[in-house]
Amino acid sequence: MKRCPPEVEAVFDTYPEAARTCLMAARAVIFEAAEAADVGPLRETLKWGQPAYLPEAPRTGTTVRMGLDGGAPAVLFHCQTTLVDQFRSDFPEAFRFSGNRALVLDEEFDRSALAICVGRALTYHRDKRRQRA
Repeated sequence: MKRCPPEVEAVFDTYPEAARTCLMAARAVIFEAAEAADVGPLRETLKWGQPAYLPEAPRTGTTVRMGLDGGAPAVLFHCQTTLVDQFRSDFPEAFRFSGNRALVLDEEFDRSALAICVGRALTYHRDKRRQRA
């Protein structure tokens, strides 16, 4: 697994140990999902002070961020997409949801469900273009 850029690692280091462990496991799922979805390399950076992941290729997907939601580890998606509503419908028991923005993770989260969700986010724009064609 690719090492975190120093500025991203510094943010992970600010999280409580249990949250950091959970989010690092989610980070691994993000990279696995990107590879499975064939989106090419991911850019790992900070957005709004949170670790963020997006395909380097333009107009492929939407940013996936990670952070805390009410103190709990969460994977966050762009709130102006329908992604979280889709995830809520497809995986009602897999996650707790925070509005139209986040999947709140338990310590033992469903890695395969998260991989599907992340894959959909990382291919969001590419898939929308294909649906129109």
